[in-house]
This record gives sequence, structure tokens and C-alpha cells, in this order.
Amino acid sequence: MDYAERLRRLVINDACFAGGGTGGTGIEPRDLDPKTLALVRLAALVAVGGAVPSYGAHADAAVNAGATAAEIVDVLVGVIPVVGLPAVVATAPKLAIALGYDTREALEP
Repeated sequence: MDYAERLRRLVINDACFAGGGTGGTGIEPRDLDPKTLALVRLAALVAVGGAVPSYGAHADAAVNAGATAAEIVDVLVGVIPVVGLPAVVATAPKLAIALGYDTREALEP
């Protein structure tokens, strides 16, 4: 199905999007490479204020798809104009934990 048909189905809330694909839907994006999709999902997680375990799972998926820690941090910086600095500041420690970065050590003089 082409993009217009997929968009039409989203508009009408077609049940085919509610299945059990890896992203929680029955239909997966097909025009995004796995790395880009993983980074987009991290950005969405920032927007909704996800829980710490979610950041771990999605950061792992991004790294497994070829994303670097620098690219993952760029996602945080890139969403500041959309979600606001306070949301990104609240997310940064969660993502730091997911990336194995010791935030306590970083705050010590």
C-alpha cells in the first residue's frame, strides 16, 4: 500500500494499525531505515515523557541499528524547539542511564 493509502487508513483509524508489530502496530514504517526509525522513536519517547526502562530499550534498539551515542544525544538537542528545554533536561538523566553514562560522577567537581 502506498503512503496515501496508509495515511487514509490512519485518518479513519483503521484497525490494521493496532496489531502486534515491533512498534506496537500491525504495520511498520517501510520507507525509514532501522537507524532512523529507532531515533524517531526515541524522539517520540522524549515527547511523551517515557519511563526509564523505555529509554533503555529504545536506546539499545538505536545502538543495535547503528546509531552512536552522539547521534542519540543529538536527538535530545534536536527536539528542544518542539518539546521545550525542561522536557529535555528531565529526559537527559534517563537517557544517560540507558547509555551507561554515570550522571553522579559527571556532577562531581
